[in-house]
Amino acid sequence: MTSALVVLLIVLVVLGAAVWWSRQKILTRQRKQLEDDKAEARRWVERLGGQVLNLIGTNEAAKQAMADASERHGAAVSQLDQTTTSTQARLTSESAMEGLYYVRAARVAMDMDPGPELPALSGQRYAGRVSEDREVEVDGQVQVASPEPSERTPHYYPGGTVAGKPVPQGWYSDPWWKPAMAAGMWTAGSYVMMSAMFVGMTSVPAEAAYADGFADGNAADPGGDPGAADTGGMDGFDFGGFGF
Repeated sequence: MTSALVVLLIVLVVLGAAVWWSRQKILTRQRKQLEDDKAEARRWVERLGGQVLNLIGTNEAAKQAMADASERHGAAVSQLDQTTTSTQARLTSESAMEGLYYVRAARVAMDMDPGPELPALSGQRYAGRVSEDREVEVDGQVQVASPEPSERTPHYYPGGTVAGKPVPQGWYSDPWWKPAMAAGMWTAGSYVMMSAMFVGMTSVPAEAAYADGFADGNAADPGGDPGAADTGGMDGFDFGGFGF
């Protein structure tokens, strides 16, 4: 009995040591990964900071893009200071890269070389891009979208998902996505505006071109005619929530 007990204790000690060693290896890998991810985030933040410090917009579109780049830099710096996990570090890198997209937009607006390509942002490819000039009026408000900056479209968005909906990359007359970004939800009028703005634009996915609750079968069927949206569900709808 005593020998069996000794053997059992030895087995338990060995198993405990193995579990401890395995746990230490995992923690070491996690610490190393966090260090690497923070270093990568810091590299992107510093790169953005240099651009924000040295580039000055010379027209309205470039000034607006640089203001957005500066805002993203401030957010990324704050995120970096509070980063304690690899996930947070990667989100910090994403914020800084988004800021660099605004810098590229500012350079384009000033007819400058936009610089090297950047990694795709989360949800950017899924959101699509504005490929043609569009002007729509909803509830008395005019919104313009364009693939190029102009006096009418000085607000750039690099493309991505805002409050669960894809917002295409492009230049706009107003930053109509910002209220949803702040509130975490879209107004009914914003859904209607997106449908009016993007329906039939082949470079934009159906999820951006059709508003939830208003889409017809074309939204679910990529083979359908995107220009044949059924707006019957919108007739008589109260657009009072539309506003930026």
